[in-house]
Amino acid sequence: MSATNNLYQRLVQLVQSETPEPGLHETGIKDLMLGRADAPETIGPCVYNPTLGFIVQGSKNVQFGDRELIYGPLTYFACNVQLPAYGQILEASKEKPFLSFGIKIDPQEITDLVLESKIQADSESRESPEVGCGMCMTEMDEGLQTAVIRLLSLLKTPADIPVLAPLARREIIYRALHGSLGSSIRKFAVKDSQSHRVSRVINTLNRSYNEPLRIAELAEEVNMSESSLFHTFKKITRMSPLQFQKKLRLHEARRLMLSEGLDAASAGYRVGYQSPSQFSREYSRLFGSPPREDVSKLRGTHVRSTAQMAVDTL
Repeated sequence: MSATNNLYQRLVQLVQSETPEPGLHETGIKDLMLGRADAPETIGPCVYNPTLGFIVQGSKNVQFGDRELIYGPLTYFACNVQLPAYGQILEASKEKPFLSFGIKIDPQEITDLVLESKIQADSESRESPEVGCGMCMTEMDEGLQTAVIRLLSLLKTPADIPVLAPLARREIIYRALHGSLGSSIRKFAVKDSQSHRVSRVINTLNRSYNEPLRIAELAEEVNMSESSLFHTFKKITRMSPLQFQKKLRLHEARRLMLSEGLDAASAGYRVGYQSPSQFSREYSRLFGSPPREDVSKLRGTHVRSTAQMAVDTL
């Protein structure tokens, strides 16, 4: 068996041994989540946080806006901004489950590592018409496989986690920055880039999703023209700022109904809708059922926790 096959088998063993049941599993390592599915399933609308996500076995597709990505074994994706998306696990069985893991990342962590490691190209320090993608994927090389194995192996020796996990995590991010996705990831870390400016707009929308959308104010805040902001935002997220805000509002309303027991009218009003009928109509379009029916169905399945339904990174 080749060295590459040995690494692959080791990855499968590590993730499968830590995921005895289907679902998302927290670990003793901060910001590391493991996922398993024993059958194809629709994850449905969800929100991805900035994450490095790794597919170990099986396959999955993710759609955001008009873009679709399909991930297979030994691929990984970089989600560089908070992004409403739709996911579906395509290949999974009890004999060969879908296995994945994700590491949530702090954009400031990327910026610090880029500056410290001096891998920022001169061309990336100036504003460029090229922008990074909100979510992009590639294959894991041997060096990255070895690095993630080091991190996952620490789950077998919990006493080593406090000292060694931060080092292993840092190596994974470092190798991702040097890999084929590195240029795209770095664009969000360079403060004068259009990608970074749009990332700031997305952060503002996440904080104030319930307020009216004012493109002119957002553009002025990040020193961009309205036209440039609109087109760059759409290139990164594959949706307009208004579509993006609408999805954030609907996801938050769903969370409020599930976790706080709000009725549909109250949840819609809380997230910025003035018309209950418009809220119900747009909610049904996104989630496939009217609010009351959707929430009742979710409460009855007991498949995912409220937090997992609201934010899915794997």
